[in-house]
Amino acid sequence: MSPSKKLFVIMASVAVAVAALATVISAAFTVDQAEQAIIVEFGEPKGGVISRAGLHWKKPFIQEVRRFDKRMLIWDGDPNQIPTRGREFISVDTTARWRIIDPLLFLKSVRDEAGAISRLNDVIDSVVRDKVSNTELEEIVRSKSWKPDPSVIEGEEVVRTDVDLTATPKKGREQLTREILVDAQKGITELGIELVDVRIKRLNYIDEVRSKVEDRMIAERQRVAEQFRSEGAGRSAEIDGETERSQQEILSKGQRRAEETRGHADAEATTIYGDAYGKDPEFYAFFRTLESYANGIGANTTLMLQSDSDFFKYLENISPRRR
Repeated sequence: MSPSKKLFVIMASVAVAVAALATVISAAFTVDQAEQAIIVEFGEPKGGVISRAGLHWKKPFIQEVRRFDKRMLIWDGDPNQIPTRGREFISVDTTARWRIIDPLLFLKSVRDEAGAISRLNDVIDSVVRDKVSNTELEEIVRSKSWKPDPSVIEGEEVVRTDVDLTATPKKGREQLTREILVDAQKGITELGIELVDVRIKRLNYIDEVRSKVEDRMIAERQRVAEQFRSEGAGRSAEIDGETERSQQEILSKGQRRAEETRGHADAEATTIYGDAYGKDPEFYAFFRTLESYANGIGANTTLMLQSDSDFFKYLENISPRRR
């Protein structure tokens, strides 16, 4: 065999081997434990659902594999502005959990997860809007087991027109979400999916209503603060009055006691002076006259007296000192 023929045979063998390998690769596929698959030929499902994990085969090149998740999937809707039964506009943010239970029906109805999300948006949003608009705000916010705490509300005198602070919910959020789940499940029975759970993730007033509620809450708190200040000012005035009255009473008692003490002291001093004067009147007169000399006559004092005045009678009677 000539070299050119040998080269042609080798190249042909390699081409056959490559084609055979490509055919095997195109025909073989694996399914993960978290997956389920359907073989599709020219857009139409062929055979049943493949849910067993492992290696599987299909017609090469003309068939393809559509894979679907077995696990729980998440749906998160966009927040919607919905009026409650009492006409309070609130923003409702909802989430749900779902899974594919019939891949064949799922493929025929919505084809993929993006299509399923779109249908869930329509169904769940519609049910949530219908249920919320027919429910009072306190029923949406609170659980059925909630009971008002009298110790918190007592004495507050808070006026709320949007929520009754003392009312016990008849239904509560748990029952509301169960009703949403039941009604939403009815709308997706033909999609091949199971809606496992629906929850209200977040509630809030819309911006316009929230600002009004905040203003009303601020005004209410200011009113309560003014009430406390008024009560405090009244109590302060009462305490000041009691303090001033007690002070006046104490001062009055002190002054009366001081006057009584002075009176007793003056009486005692008068008695002592009287006793002393009675024992030696001449000496007492002499002593008092000397005191008047000391207190009444200073360096710049000028006295104009008669020569026979009694003021200097003791000085006139003093004899010159003999040496």
